[in-house]
Amino acid sequence: MTENVYTDYFVKEEDFDKNHFHYKELHIPEGVKPQPLAVPPVLSPDKETDTDIWFTIESVAGESQILPGEKTKTWGYNAPLLGKTMVVKTGKRVHVTLKNSLSELTTFHWHGMDVPGPITDGGCHAPVYPGEEKQIEFTVNQPAALTWLHAHPCPSTAAQVWMGLAMGVVITDENEAKLPIPKQYGVDEFPVILQDRTYHEHNQLDYRADYDPMGVFAETPLINGVVRPFIDVTTQKVRLLFLGGSNRREWRLHFDDDIVMTQIAADDSFLPHPVKMTKLLVTPGERLQVVVDFSQYHDGDIVNLYTDDFKLIEFRIHKFETDNSVIPDTLFTADIPEVDPSLPIRKVTMDGHNMMNGKEFAMQRIDMKQVVGQAEYWDVTNTNPKDHGMLHPFHIHGTHFIVVSRNGQKPYPNEIGCYKDTIAVAPGETVRLLVKFPLEGVFMYHCHIIEHEDAGMMAQIEVYDPDHPKTYKLMDMETLTKAFAEEKGIKPEEVWMPGMDTEGCGMAMSKDATSSASHH
Repeated sequence: MTENVYTDYFVKEEDFDKNHFHYKELHIPEGVKPQPLAVPPVLSPDKETDTDIWFTIESVAGESQILPGEKTKTWGYNAPLLGKTMVVKTGKRVHVTLKNSLSELTTFHWHGMDVPGPITDGGCHAPVYPGEEKQIEFTVNQPAALTWLHAHPCPSTAAQVWMGLAMGVVITDENEAKLPIPKQYGVDEFPVILQDRTYHEHNQLDYRADYDPMGVFAETPLINGVVRPFIDVTTQKVRLLFLGGSNRREWRLHFDDDIVMTQIAADDSFLPHPVKMTKLLVTPGERLQVVVDFSQYHDGDIVNLYTDDFKLIEFRIHKFETDNSVIPDTLFTADIPEVDPSLPIRKVTMDGHNMMNGKEFAMQRIDMKQVVGQAEYWDVTNTNPKDHGMLHPFHIHGTHFIVVSRNGQKPYPNEIGCYKDTIAVAPGETVRLLVKFPLEGVFMYHCHIIEHEDAGMMAQIEVYDPDHPKTYKLMDMETLTKAFAEEKGIKPEEVWMPGMDTEGCGMAMSKDATSSASHH
């Protein structure tokens, strides 16, 4: 039987981001020499027992040598840029001290983690103010995956991620430990955080200068915080954990010689079966894990990974031992709950670049309610017209979902039977999701083109226990704006945060005023 290898991106080419709205071609700034891919070190716990683990995660300002010449002012978690990789095991109780050493408020959002909302989840309602520490805790009760932590203050999520506030959070479990796949971190297993940035005078970031409500593209690719990275390949097989960490850009990945990538995992779980492909699309917020077999190459060879026709990463082949291990045909079996057929199908629309279901986001409005633990179908539609629409990567906080169908047809092969939390929806397309929230709280759902969520393409769902109702005190925009103003020593009406002109927050903001959250 011939093995099926997929040779396209599944998405129609006319829907690619390069055909829409202020797309920028990538290029390498002058004088940048190849350098090793930075592998974020593993974050050491403060303490660990058989049942519990403690961490401190600190948002800090720093400087990073990204380009030749002056260092770039950046932000990170326990590091000057991005962060260290946090590793947690399924079943553990996790205690985290969140510390903000920045000059402005931030939040800590656990993208892909099943945690309570709204405070632990770390969206807009959970600000940590400068100099403040907060304690959260949660139990990890989900399968092995690459999830991530990033800032999510409303409406300055894009600006703070742009400065560097994003890091990997790896969940491990017994199933993964048994699989014959590469898992020596930094040797044959590499996280690959895909981002792009624009560098201005003196190599500095200036998000306000680059701001585009349709989504910010930049010219310089930044992979794990490195421009022009290479990886020394010392094993026959390498596992790559891709994270779509850009604000707007999609990554259309392929290798020299159309090397086959075997995808083994999606956002929040392994795939039920490995899927072989030569092309891989990664949209903002998504994570995809692949295994690449370099057996056809020899010591001294160089193999390149591209996005479109632009070289992203150089793989430098060294001597390696033969690896005859075989990825099993069955990797994971998802728990797919039954949906009560009497329940209505929820309708969610992403409209323009700044609305969901025809409304801009409002921090104190609950847009939907769903019973905790109850599985329901959501039909998510991108209402943009085909002639000038774009892919919207749809994300739900606090849960994962099963992709049921696309326009009534089968999902893409690498979406079937696995857990996802971010899904690309094409113009005019309706994707049906099976959604069940395991924990109570108020959670956001939004487009993960970060400028779109900041501009209002975001809404909120309250997940509740009908026998034990709760009341939540939700943050309001006035409180946040006053805090930003106080931190910068300016008047509230002088605060500029991207998206505030379309935020619907009911406050008159000056678009030309001094920026607090995003002009550094």
